[in-house]
Formats: sequence, C-alpha cells, structure tokens
Amino acid sequence: TNPGFVVRITQSGLDYAHQQGIAILEKQLAQLKLPDISGDSRVMRVGKVHYELSRLRLRDFHLPYSRITPISNVGLQVSISNAFAELDGDWRVKFYFVRDHGSFDLKVENVYIKISLMLGSDTAGKPTISTSDCSTRISKVRVLFSGKFGWLYNLFHSAIESRFRKILEGKVCDLVAKSVHNELQTYLQTLPVTSRIDAKTGIDYSLVAPPTATAQSLDADLKGEFYSLAHRSTVPFSPLPLDFPSDHDRMVYFGASSYFFNTAGIAYHKAGALVFEITDATIPKEADFHLNTSIFSAFIPQLEEMYPNMPMKFRLSTPTAPFLTIGPEGISLRPIVDAQAYAILPDSSLAPLFVLSLVRNVSAVINVRSGHIVGSLDVGRIRLSLKDSAVGSFQVRTMQSLMNILTSSVLLPRLNARLDEGFPLPLLDRIQLSNILMRFHQNFLLLGADVQFQPQ
Repeated sequence: TNPGFVVRITQSGLDYAHQQGIAILEKQLAQLKLPDISGDSRVMRVGKVHYELSRLRLRDFHLPYSRITPISNVGLQVSISNAFAELDGDWRVKFYFVRDHGSFDLKVENVYIKISLMLGSDTAGKPTISTSDCSTRISKVRVLFSGKFGWLYNLFHSAIESRFRKILEGKVCDLVAKSVHNELQTYLQTLPVTSRIDAKTGIDYSLVAPPTATAQSLDADLKGEFYSLAHRSTVPFSPLPLDFPSDHDRMVYFGASSYFFNTAGIAYHKAGALVFEITDATIPKEADFHLNTSIFSAFIPQLEEMYPNMPMKFRLSTPTAPFLTIGPEGISLRPIVDAQAYAILPDSSLAPLFVLSLVRNVSAVINVRSGHIVGSLDVGRIRLSLKDSAVGSFQVRTMQSLMNILTSSVLLPRLNARLDEGFPLPLLDRIQLSNILMRFHQNFLLLGADVQFQPQ
C-alpha cells in the first residue's frame, strides 16, 4: 500500500545523527574492560620469559574521522578511520632468577572500523536496527615499559602487542553490536507509532514497510492515518502515490498526504466531534444581537406567531466527513454543514424550526510549532439552501448575513482553537525542529526542517 505519511532523512540528517552516535560510542569504548594477560615467550638462545599484565585501564578512545553512508537496498554503513586509544597497566616478568615489575603505557593507533547496519520494522510497526556486519583492523600497537632491564622487555613486547591487537579487535565489534542494540535500538523504540491526540482520536504512524536506503537518503513510509478511539474502521479510500521531490536542503522532510488529512475528517466525524451548538450565551457581545425568534421573525414572519420572543439554538453538524484537496496552490475544502434551528420552550424542551444546508469555500493555513502541525481556517461567503422546515417556506437568501455572522463569530473560532493545538509529528524522543520549510505539492504537503537533539 502507498503510505499516507513519508519521512525522509537526508545525508545531512544522517550526518547529524551519526555525530551523536559516535560521541556515545566513543564514551563506551573508553570504558572497555580488558582481561589480564599472561604467557610465556620463548626467545632463541635465551630461554623462556614469563610475563603477566594486569589492572589494564583504558584512558581514552578517540574516533576522530568517521562517516555514515546510506547503501541502496541494504542499509547504512559507518566507516571509522585513524582511531586511536591509550591505556596503561601493571606488568610482572620472570626470567630465570631475574624478577621485575612496574607499569606500562600502550598506544593503539590507526584503528579502522567498518559497521553495517540493517534496518527493519517490528510487528508494532516500529523501526528496528541491528549490526549485520562489523570488522576492526588495528595497524599499530606500541607498548612502553618502565623499568631497568630494557633489553629484557624487548624480548617479549612483540608477543604482547600481537595479543593486545587480537583482544581489542574482537572487543570493539562486540561493544559496537551491544551499543547498537542497547542504545540505538532502544532509542528508535521511542518513535510514537500511535499517538493519542485527544479524548476522541489518535494517529497511526506505524511503518507500512521497513525503512529503505537510497544513495542520498533514508526513507520511512508510514501509515499516516487518523482514527476514532471509539469506532476504528477501514478508511473507504486509499492513499495516492506521493511524487516526493529530491530536496536535500534540510536534515529531515515530512510528506503529509491528502489521505492523512482526510482521515482526520473521517475520524472526527465518526467520533461525533464535528457537532457544534450555538446559543445566545455563545455569541460574542460585539455581535450586538440576541439569538431568539424575534430577530429571525424579520425573515420568517410566522415565527413571531408560533414561538413569540423565545430563545433559539442552532445545532451545526456535517452530514458527511469533510474532504479536502491539496495542490501547488495550497489546501482547500468545501464542507457541507447542516444547521438545525430550534426554539427553546419555557420548559427548556426544544421545538424544531428548520434545517439549513450551508456550503462554504474554506482555505487552510498550515504551520509547524513545537513538533506539531498547526493550522487555521479562513472561510469565504456562505451559500444557503432550505433542507427542511416546520414553520413553512421562506426565503433563505434574506438571512445570509446573519448566518455568516453566526458561523464566523462562533463556529470558526472553535475550529481554529482546536487546530491551533495541532497534531503531533512522528518524532523520536528529545528531538526539536528548526528552520522550517513548507511547500505544497499535488496531493501532499511537504515539511522540511533541521533537527536538534536534546541530551538528557
């Protein structure tokens, strides 16, 4: 299936994530625990030298040069070069009747590490990552002993350097695999594949397929679907293919399709959230009129006889979920709203008066704030038609201005207040967006941003 929402991480985004990951790996490598080493080195014409190295302490492990590369249809590759480390420890040696001990320094230079990362998704639709391959090559190891028998140490230092090289090459890849599993995989699990928006709706951001690497980016196809918490059901239409542009100016891009937004309309409609009531108490004071039968009797004279000077209530609802379109010029929709008018009788019961059908052109302004898509609606002139009447026929055209005021001053502010709260983007924990870019394309909205990671 086509995704309803697409996330693209560009090379600059991968580079930024790579910097954060290398800093963590560097700290963990500096905490490597190395075993004690002992052995015998047999030297020609001299004899057997027994040595012991203990209390090995890594002082630091530096990874000065590294890069991350997306490999098409494979995953990610991390290459580290010219890494180096320093450690120290205690030594003890026995050669015939000669015994000596002291401390030593060891320098590990020209370390090359290549890591292949495989991307996938679990049964919940969350991304997964694992080490598919790792190799470490150390070109140079130098041991510097302190002590008075310099000639003696030279007899066995090559054996020690060889053992150190072998131990470190194995332990580095073991630690890389452990770090990827414990740190990176755990962090990826913070992606909220389902986000509860409010008491009525949620968003499904689960992966519809494992993330895919291209030569220039890492792409993740998400379901991108709103749903009613009480009545989740199959959406009666499918996402259209997104012709994602090859923009690379930002670290990350989000493609929110028309499917994504239209499932929001379905979810809120099914949840009964697109029903609004207007009474005299909800009309702003600056509107300078009261919602009662007296004001409407100017358009419907029989109201004054049937329900003289009684308060009124309008119940606005959408007979079908609103449907929007996205094109290069922006977002537009033309919702149909039924306005059921009631007279409020002295015993607080309601007497149905008439039902108007309201059709209005609506445009939307979209923005991103605090990791949320926020918006506001702007409406054009309303078009009225009489759908049903319990008070006889009348000309609806004459109440055009009054209905414009009711919807613009009461209904629109309520909708915009909800849209201003926004809907969360699929972001990992402690990620903030900046330098936002927004463009409209056919059938989807493109959001670009740079990323900043907030350490704990």
